[in-house]
This record gives sequence, C-alpha cells and structure tokens, in this order.
Amino acid sequence: MDSDHCILLVEDSADDVKLLKRAMRKAAVSCPVHIVADGDKAIEYLDGAGAYADRHAFPLPTLVLLDLKLPRRSGFEVLEYLRAHAMLKKTIVVVLTGSSESRDIANAYTRGANSYLVKPIKPGQMDHLVNCVKEYWLDTNRPPPVFSPA
Repeated sequence: MDSDHCILLVEDSADDVKLLKRAMRKAAVSCPVHIVADGDKAIEYLDGAGAYADRHAFPLPTLVLLDLKLPRRSGFEVLEYLRAHAMLKKTIVVVLTGSSESRDIANAYTRGANSYLVKPIKPGQMDHLVNCVKEYWLDTNRPPPVFSPA
C-alpha cells in the first residue's frame, strides 16, 4: 500500500532525521519521503512553491510527520496552515515531537492533528514507533483523496 503514499517529514534535528530514516528502512516504508527542516519550507512544499514547484517530483503528501519545535514557523503554525486550506485540510498529520507537555498535546489536537506521538529516547523505541505508524497510517488506514478540495 505504500506506493499510494507520500510522506512529508518536517524535522529540524539532523540526528532525529537520521534515526527516523533508519527506522523507516527497517519498517520497509517504501513510499517517497520528502524532508524539510523548518516551518517555512514545509509551507513552501505544501504550496508547491519555489524549489517544490514540480508536483511530479514533490507530490502532495498523504501523511505529514510534524515536529512542533521548528525554526521560523512552528509546527503549530504549519498545522493551522494545513487546516485553513481546502486542498490540504484533510491531510493526515501525525505530530512527532519531543514535547510531552499537556498544553502542547491539547494545542495540537485543537489545531487539527490526527495523532500526537512523543519521540522516544532509545533508538529501538523509535523503530517500534515508526513501525506502528507505518502499520496504521500507511497499511491499514484509508486516507481521503489527496486532491480533494472539500
């Protein structure tokens, strides 16, 4: 089912990107994974603007893995942006962040997150977490059509 998907990973930590990419390989995530390091780049990607104008090379994601603590625009701002635009508002957003603060969890769900996951400390736990995300969001769940304007 992965071939029908595209993931946008919004993560500013190079170490976390490395761990996530390794965990995705181990989980046999076979769909394209595009990585941006800040909130501005995430919105540029979602808009298909600038370096991301070629929608063949940079398709709209069916799943966004979104860190909250980002440079420039925060993950909360990216989430608000997604939910404010008709073509993007049904995009599945899994917050994947280091914060376990109740306030951040509540704010993420209030702004329309589909899921909230706290980054584990141990690499083996990250492997398990990514495998769970893959099994549910990519293999089991049926997302709305990517280009659905309503």
